[in-house]
Amino acid sequence: MEEKVLIIFPGALGDFICFFPALWRLASGREVDLLARTEYADLLPQTVRVRSLECYFISRLFAPGAEQDEELKAFFGSYGAIWSWMGKSEPDFVRHLSALSRGELRIFPFRPADPGLHIADYYLSCLKENQPEESVSAIPLRSEGIAWSDGFWRRNKLEEKKILALAPGSGSLEKNWPPEFYKVVAEWWERELGGRAVVVLGPVEEEKTNSMDFWGPMLVAQRLTLGQLTALLSRCDVYLGNDSGVTHLAAMVGVETVALFGPTAVAQWAPRGRRVTTVTQKVECAPCVPAAMKHCPHRKCLASLYPASVIRVLREVASDLAETNLGEQAS
Repeated sequence: MEEKVLIIFPGALGDFICFFPALWRLASGREVDLLARTEYADLLPQTVRVRSLECYFISRLFAPGAEQDEELKAFFGSYGAIWSWMGKSEPDFVRHLSALSRGELRIFPFRPADPGLHIADYYLSCLKENQPEESVSAIPLRSEGIAWSDGFWRRNKLEEKKILALAPGSGSLEKNWPPEFYKVVAEWWERELGGRAVVVLGPVEEEKTNSMDFWGPMLVAQRLTLGQLTALLSRCDVYLGNDSGVTHLAAMVGVETVALFGPTAVAQWAPRGRRVTTVTQKVECAPCVPAAMKHCPHRKCLASLYPASVIRVLREVASDLAETNLGEQAS
């Protein structure tokens, strides 16, 4: 009988993608329940059951008397092992979960103490595992996502076009390359290379840029589920984005990924994948600590990274991709 394991993970999309290698290790040969954001179910095999982290069982751990709660005893006591990357610094959480657990319990800090350690390697190190070989992840493409992307390609006549996906947002405004720079790149891609640019927007970017007015005639994909987003990215030729969860996802599904870094550390946050290029201006004050990033008066690590520099990188990437495709056709 497979061991039943509970995994508690509080991170956003980029954190979760970096957690993937550790999650695959934990899920191997085990029955896994994951407490995290429910939308992550679109990225996981159905053998991993996902439940919202915002549930009674978690919130109750922070309150007095949790160790006497019969519902919590039954829930947490049903697992042979519990692995949590939440609550390490909360004494009540640790004490209550320790009292309720009937099997192995491991609680880790959400972030590594060493800022030079890549976040994916940190999560693996919690399992006493080494860095995995870089490979395209087996993120399942959901049938609903594939059907949506098929319709999106047909409606917008994207067949036979070289597609550049652009994601101008992230979880933090300070990490974002200026949207007007993205627009310059999109226009270049369509004008010079004859391709199509697809701008991927989340709710924050839709609100900040007044999306339809700002992007004009550009093709915009918005309000996507993670299943739809994964299917869309898997069909694109090249992806350009900030240090963001979408960028990590693009790298993991195997699209040629160009990631723009400003105030955050490439060593710790570079997307993992076979086809990843990171671009940074390498100014003297970057990377910086979050407090400095939030109050930076100039943002020159991104503001001085002009479109011409990024276009040079994309031109090289597109050229290499064309040569690779010709080689595959010849063979």
